[in-house]
Amino acid sequence: MQFFNEPIEFTSQPGLGAPVWRGRAADGGELKDFAAAVHLAGGRLAALWGSDERQTTGGFRLHCVFGINAGHACVSLELPAEDPVYPDLAGRFPAAHRMERAAYDMLGIRQVGGPGGSDHRPWLRHGGWPADWFPLRHDSGEPADFSNEPTDYDFVKLGGEGAHEIPVGPIHAGIIEPGHFRFSVVGEKVLRLEQRLGYQHKGVERRLAGADFSTGAKLIGRISGDSTCAYAWAYAAAVEAACGVVPSPRALMLRALMLERERVANHLGDLGALGNDAAFAFGLTQFLRLKEDWLRLNAELFGHRFMMDRIVPGGVTHDLAPPALARIVEQCELYAREVKELRAIYDNHAGLQDRFMTLGPIDADLARELSLTGMAARATGILLDGRVYRQDYTPPPPYATLGVRPVTDERGDVAARVAVRFDEIFESLRLLRGMAVGMPAGEIMTAITPVAGGVGLGVIEGWRGEVLVGVQFDAAGKLARVHPHDPSWQCWPALEHAVMQDIVPDFPLINKSFNLSYSGADL
Repeated sequence: MQFFNEPIEFTSQPGLGAPVWRGRAADGGELKDFAAAVHLAGGRLAALWGSDERQTTGGFRLHCVFGINAGHACVSLELPAEDPVYPDLAGRFPAAHRMERAAYDMLGIRQVGGPGGSDHRPWLRHGGWPADWFPLRHDSGEPADFSNEPTDYDFVKLGGEGAHEIPVGPIHAGIIEPGHFRFSVVGEKVLRLEQRLGYQHKGVERRLAGADFSTGAKLIGRISGDSTCAYAWAYAAAVEAACGVVPSPRALMLRALMLERERVANHLGDLGALGNDAAFAFGLTQFLRLKEDWLRLNAELFGHRFMMDRIVPGGVTHDLAPPALARIVEQCELYAREVKELRAIYDNHAGLQDRFMTLGPIDADLARELSLTGMAARATGILLDGRVYRQDYTPPPPYATLGVRPVTDERGDVAARVAVRFDEIFESLRLLRGMAVGMPAGEIMTAITPVAGGVGLGVIEGWRGEVLVGVQFDAAGKLARVHPHDPSWQCWPALEHAVMQDIVPDFPLINKSFNLSYSGADL
């Protein structure tokens, strides 16, 4: 299949997941031309990573996944073993910049030309290993006893009368993941925010190399704990595509049920935290009460509060009997009433609305430029949801039959992101009731056998946005390369824009309105 009359030839990925096509660029110029065509057509960069193929093809390989109207196009580019460079894509897609820097830190492949080609500051490497040692190369060997010494980072500095810097983090005053925020301010007004992440680095991709796919499922589900169902399903979909396996309709419906329960849990918690950050503690206590009861029912029905390890390649590990499904319907009906009451309180509270409205805005043009997905994009008016029908796109089962009603808000500020969360809770409650009542009969697991050399890509609409996992098997049926991608990669730069011209004390509220993952963007 061809896109935009480009010369790259694509083949369709098998399976029932989100529509994926694969193709190879003949050279860097062809990759740049395709990226330009995607950008011109309003597409986005979904993910970028590299792999060491020297044992099979004699070189490296760059993988770029683009979001297009019809689904996702995965374009690969062969790179030589010596001097593996490729054309910078950040000129078209600014979201590529940090991904390109991470690809160099991990694999030693480097972007050249364009705005990203002049910025080679490390992104994931914080002095934990030497600059000439690349963890994802096959011949890198076991990590030596490297000295772990903090390195300086060349933050962009603003001059001018009255301008100064406020460093925040990476260690914060609370139970929160590490991240450094460098504010350039005049008085309290933020002129610029620059982030430095990578403090959470866990070595997940290196650990996955050579593992069996069941071990991979456990690790993938722990990359970002608040999105364990989304990651597990994206990984399972990738493995199933690589192995030519189609899960049963009941297994797919149970996956969707868990994913929507994960979505509701996170929105409940964040709505409470947003109230608290605006000095409305009542909202925090009420929403945390609801979230706690929601998680307790998860534990009762699935054996785990966050449903971790319940979605696996081939299906799911836990089934639900009719009484359990009835409990879900009952809880959804109760929550629909309680959340409606709490929304009325939030909407009519003058103090909250004064803090929420016009704070931390981003518009649809910026959201498109940064390749945003998920709640942050929909809060700017962009209808982009992997569960929803749109032009040339059919959502994967079972969402194709559920008729998801998309939620958007054009304001783009904190108030919009709050409104989208409320509306998505109501929609997920409606979907959960429908899934519980219409649960198809059948088995919950399908046998799966690794396919030597198989490749697959899984894309799932998590609560935060588009979670993507690429999988490649080696000749022995072990995992050769796995790359998980969190939507926070695209959203973190959006936060830098959202705080500009607001004041420093408003940053916690703006930050919480996105609630991005440090761990998901730091493998």
